[in-house]
Amino acid sequence: MTEPRARAARQRGQLNFEKELRGLLYAHGDNLEPLPETVRVLDEIVTDFIIETCHVASRHATIDGRQKVKLEDFKFVVSKDERMLGRMMELMGMDKVLKEMRRAFNTDEGKAGLERGGPGRKRKRPRKGGEKAEDGDEGGDEDDYGDGIDDLAALNSMAG
Repeated sequence: MTEPRARAARQRGQLNFEKELRGLLYAHGDNLEPLPETVRVLDEIVTDFIIETCHVASRHATIDGRQKVKLEDFKFVVSKDERMLGRMMELMGMDKVLKEMRRAFNTDEGKAGLERGGPGRKRKRPRKGGEKAEDGDEGGDEDDYGDGIDDLAALNSMAG
C-alpha cells in the first residue's frame, strides 16, 4: 500500500478493535492481558490498513466511473496478495453457504394461518347466485374442499 493516511483528530486514542485484538493476541500465545501499547499499536496498524484499502477501492470505483464501491473493487485491491484474495474468496463462499442454509431452515412453522392465504385460512369461493363468499363465511351447501362434491347434498344422500 501507499503511505497511510492521517487519522482524524477525533479518532486519536480511541481503539476500534481492542476486544478483538486482545483475543487474537491471546490466541497466538500472548498473555490474557496484553500490554496496552501492543494493543494500541496493532489497532493503529489494522485501522490504517482498513482505511487505506477502502481509499484504494474507492479510487478504483471512481476510475471505473462508479460512485459506489462494490465487492469487485475490494477484490481488485487484494488481488496482488494471493493469501488475502484466497481468504476473501473463502469467506465469501462460506457466507453464500450460510445464506443458503438459513434459507433452507427458514420454515413457516408456527406461522400457519397468519399470513394471507395461508393453510389456516379459507379461500373465497363463489356462492350460488354469483355472489362472492367472504373469508370464513360458510354458505352451508358449498363445496369447501374443492373436490367437486356438494357437501350438504352428499350428507343428505348418505342419511336418507
